[in-house]
Amino acid sequence: MKDSIKKADILIEAIPYIRAFKDKVVVIKYGGSAMEDIASRQSLLRDIIFMNAVGIKPILIHGGGPAISHKLKQLGKNVKFVNGKRVTDEHTIKIVDRVLSKINKQIAQEIIDLGGSAKRLLAKDNNLVLAKCKNSKLGFVGTPVSINTRFINRVLKKGFIPVISSVGRGYADRRLYNINADDVASFTAKSLKAEKFVLFTNVEGILKDKADQASLLSTMKASQARLLIASGVISEGMIPKVQACVDALKAGVKKAHIIGAYVPHSLLLEIFTKKGAGTEITRE
Repeated sequence: MKDSIKKADILIEAIPYIRAFKDKVVVIKYGGSAMEDIASRQSLLRDIIFMNAVGIKPILIHGGGPAISHKLKQLGKNVKFVNGKRVTDEHTIKIVDRVLSKINKQIAQEIIDLGGSAKRLLAKDNNLVLAKCKNSKLGFVGTPVSINTRFINRVLKKGFIPVISSVGRGYADRRLYNINADDVASFTAKSLKAEKFVLFTNVEGILKDKADQASLLSTMKASQARLLIASGVISEGMIPKVQACVDALKAGVKKAHIIGAYVPHSLLLEIFTKKGAGTEITRE
């Protein structure tokens, strides 16, 4: 009985948030090694299905870096990175496209199997995401320049959860380009003026001390985030994620969140409870 009462209390706590975010767009980026953990992946997908069921409009954008690297190694192809970006030649981009298409199909099907409504959206189709070359030294690596918001909004209006991969088309040459999923997600959030932009990571959020989980910073302003980058508190792979959040906020997104992919139901805890489960970044 006590457990049932506790669950009821949690649902009651969520009511104001459900009302506040009804019909609002929430862009969620998911990737990295967490995608390969079945339990954490299904926990996240259930959270997204719940959000959709209560009238919120989640959009899931995924990467697939570890799966791509694994496939390239299987094929005996060297995996090379420059400043954290994968060097992508003409053969590699075809492999990246196949791997991400497979992941996209798998995630959409899992949402359906779990009782949700999902729609596969490949960034390379329907002019969904158009890109330009990021750096000629990286090969077919792109940065997004436009997104087909009308198409995405039609999918949302029908009640589907859009599941978007991150291989886009060149706006000038129509070639395939490998785009960092963080960049696609941030650009999507900005283009749709999303209520929230959520990035999943392998840690619970931004830590003041990397060795101490208790040093989690639950909330901060964009200006504080920039200072933490300058001081070195935010470093390495967390820097581009925080910068993506700050850019999204500057472009009109209401709030950004960095949360842990391995914490069960971290998305619902962050969105629907006062305490949250990760780091919330707000405008000035």
